[in-house]
Amino acid sequence: MKLFNFYAADGTIHIGAADEQKMVDISAAGCSWGWPEIFAEPERLLAQMKNILRHGKPLASNAQRFAPAALNPEKIICVGLNYRAHCAEVPFGTPEYPALFSKFNNALNGHGGEVHLPEGAGELDYEAELVVVMGREVKNATEAEAAEAVFGYTAGNDFTARDLQRRTSQWLLGKTPDGFAPVGPYVVPAEEIDVSDLRVETFVNGEQRQAASTKDMIFSPAAIVSYISQYMTLAPGDVIFTGTPQGVILGMPEKERRWLVPGDEVVVKIEGVGELRNIIV
Repeated sequence: MKLFNFYAADGTIHIGAADEQKMVDISAAGCSWGWPEIFAEPERLLAQMKNILRHGKPLASNAQRFAPAALNPEKIICVGLNYRAHCAEVPFGTPEYPALFSKFNNALNGHGGEVHLPEGAGELDYEAELVVVMGREVKNATEAEAAEAVFGYTAGNDFTARDLQRRTSQWLLGKTPDGFAPVGPYVVPAEEIDVSDLRVETFVNGEQRQAASTKDMIFSPAAIVSYISQYMTLAPGDVIFTGTPQGVILGMPEKERRWLVPGDEVVVKIEGVGELRNIIV
């Protein structure tokens, strides 16, 4: 089972559930709880959602306008340089510790959402990433405790304006313009997926640009969560982008770089999670 957020006909955000056969509106089944309640009682409520999915009326497959898979996280934390082959293609070196930076909620975007090129930026890049969705509060967690605190995983694209990123030594400006953190369309509960060896791919207008496996990660998702928790308390609903593999535009020879432009369609595909599509405008 996969979960998702979508806009209902009245404009409110509903929670849905999907499997290989159908999608259903969990919120329309008389359930008054939202994500805080799901994070608080995942076993009970996931079981209820599976039952609703089994017996509920299917949504039309083309009727959904997806909202971001994560809503109002307290923190959006990103990890840079976390794939060995990616470290070799960009001029930043290999980190001894997870390289952390942040995005803000203004950057959240959904499957099918538009990504606007900021004024003055001309070097827009993609970064396919497996994204952690936290389910429990953790502080000073071991890796085992960190893994247990993860609610699930989704797909993300850490869009980056490279020319804004390198204006200063701080990456923030190039990382968190509006809409630069699409996540979705689905969240897969952690108990239903093994993230140690997942295929991660990016396609631009149908052309494959990234193709790797999470087994090339330097720091595993559990190690990342554990590390972050040594310095800040992670809260339910927090999201963590776990890094991108090789194949970004920045890693290409300078003469071969073709930055994203309006009209481009970017698809991030993560095995077992789904496909996240966005259009540059």
